[in-house]
Amino acid sequence: MSPHPAAAAADLPRGAAAEPSPGLDDAWAHPLLGRMLRGQTRRRAMDLRHPWVLDTAVVLVVALIGLPDLLSHRSHGPFGETSDGTHPSSAVLALFACAQILPLWWRRRAPAATYFVISAVALVQWSLGVWQQAGMSALVALYSLALHGSLRALSWASALTVVQLTVAVCLLAPVEHPLLGLFFLLGTAAAAVATGLTLRIRRMYLAALEDRATRLEIERDQRVRLTAAAERARVAREMHDIIGHNLSVMVSVADGAATLAARNEERSAEALRILGDTGRQAMGELRRVLGILREDEEDERPLTPQPGVRELDALMERVRSAGLAVRYRTTGDLDSLGDGVQLTLYRIVQEALTNSLKHSGAGSSADVTITVAAGEVRIQVADTGVPRGARRPSAAQPRHGDQGHGLVGIRQRAGMYGGTVSVGPRADGHGWLVDVVLDASSGDHRP
Repeated sequence: MSPHPAAAAADLPRGAAAEPSPGLDDAWAHPLLGRMLRGQTRRRAMDLRHPWVLDTAVVLVVALIGLPDLLSHRSHGPFGETSDGTHPSSAVLALFACAQILPLWWRRRAPAATYFVISAVALVQWSLGVWQQAGMSALVALYSLALHGSLRALSWASALTVVQLTVAVCLLAPVEHPLLGLFFLLGTAAAAVATGLTLRIRRMYLAALEDRATRLEIERDQRVRLTAAAERARVAREMHDIIGHNLSVMVSVADGAATLAARNEERSAEALRILGDTGRQAMGELRRVLGILREDEEDERPLTPQPGVRELDALMERVRSAGLAVRYRTTGDLDSLGDGVQLTLYRIVQEALTNSLKHSGAGSSADVTITVAAGEVRIQVADTGVPRGARRPSAAQPRHGDQGHGLVGIRQRAGMYGGTVSVGPRADGHGWLVDVVLDASSGDHRP
């Protein structure tokens, strides 16, 4: 995170969220203002490490300001002569000064208690007709309460200050110019409260900027991770559809050739059987690799053109050469579908035929029907299952227990176009049916 909150928020990519106000950025770039802000940042960091330094400095500064009252014997107040000519001893004055100054040490940890203690001491002092410069401790305490304390306590403290100053100037320790004195005393108290509230609002604003910058960074990182995960899943799905399909065809061809060679007692039967076993092993390794890719790995986008409806004929020929008799029928204008819908249609047919080839084996047959009408695309792939008397392919499992990514990929692809997927046994009990309906009304259409 940037050391400057506003700059950190401004460094985020456009479009992530609205940029913060450029005013603070300009202030950081300004030679004088930037130096002041950087100095303030350093002082704030030091204060967080050693808070007692600032508290001690405030106590010492106020003590030095009130020191002349302890060294002189003036009997008049700050706004003219007081009506009470009595003058307490130096010990009493020192006691009052310490009672008002020392509580400032806790002004940030307990601002409300600090103010009310100083206010009570000041009230007792004024009742004796004593005015000291150490009385500015009440202004410091009021400022600290506005900056660090509760707003409810601040409202009570402000009302108490107005009443207390009015009573002090007019009744307890009348001065020569009461109106002038009351005006300046109330004005300084209001200035202390306003300064504290201003700095409090500024700190809240900077804290909000820091929190906003942090949240934007977290959201940006999450967006990057989600995009990478989606891309990895897409790449894994494409590899599964392409390589897995080709391997399934190779294994089926090898198994069929091995069976024919064994019947003819040819020597190549064993080599073909080894070829089929090797292909099945490669498919297992491919599934494991794709499982890792879906979680951890990143890959580049494929640069080859994506298949569409024009490549379905070549797909059917490859499946037929593997031993699965395929009948292919279409209704409607498939070429008018957009590229995305065509790719989804191709992958669904490819995956459905691959499953039929894997579970039914050579000698089975499948019907592929694609219908385009009324903004919908319906894809039906129905196979006849394992032929009677034939042995189930050694790599296949019962379909209800299939835990591969093929059917999941079909559902994900159909979900991108608001489609529905129905997969299960056929009504006559022989074979398997994949029925997918895609909503192509909102997709792109070619002229």
